[in-house]
Amino acid sequence: MNQLKRKEIFRLLKKTIKNPKTELIYNSPFQLLIAVILSAQTTDIQVNRVTEELFRVAPDPKNLALLEIKTIEKIINKIGLFKTKAKNIKQTSKLLIDLFNEKVPSKLNELQLLPGVGRKTANVILNTIFKKPVIAVDTHIFRLANRINLCKGKTPLEVEIKLTKLIPKEYLVDAHHLLILHGRYVCKAQKPDCVNCVLNNLCEYKQKLLK
Repeated sequence: MNQLKRKEIFRLLKKTIKNPKTELIYNSPFQLLIAVILSAQTTDIQVNRVTEELFRVAPDPKNLALLEIKTIEKIINKIGLFKTKAKNIKQTSKLLIDLFNEKVPSKLNELQLLPGVGRKTANVILNTIFKKPVIAVDTHIFRLANRINLCKGKTPLEVEIKLTKLIPKEYLVDAHHLLILHGRYVCKAQKPDCVNCVLNNLCEYKQKLLK
């Protein structure tokens, strides 16, 4: 795919998706961090259901660090891997207090010190909270990039590196959420809505449906 086509793709996505942002509900950088940790292998809808109660009783690192593991588990037990996630978010809260004065760090290597925070989660925080031009490659972005030939990659890291290099700079901050939302609601895994896709004429997916 040539660069002019890529630029037109993002121009159309930006025009179509008026407010590209996360669908996780949060009121602070800390709450977004916890929500993203909880979102692994779970839908944003399900995460929002459990964080409504979690953030009511523990809206900040101090309160969450004080909760018993079993209390956290009881609140979040409707999401996948809840036992591991309960331990991670409690320990993350403690480390934020001990190492970062209760503030969410703005550096990749510091974020990755926190339990449950890998490269993807860290990039979500860097992009959403700190507006850094980074891409957090989830299943939607990985599928979309390869499917429409935005860039090809065998691993999320390979796709991340290529997208960061190839996406026009003026769209790089918004690109993460533009691609996720397009992949979630239009270029879906099982039945991509090619007929109603604004990228239909630009897409290089060989099996796309034109009618």
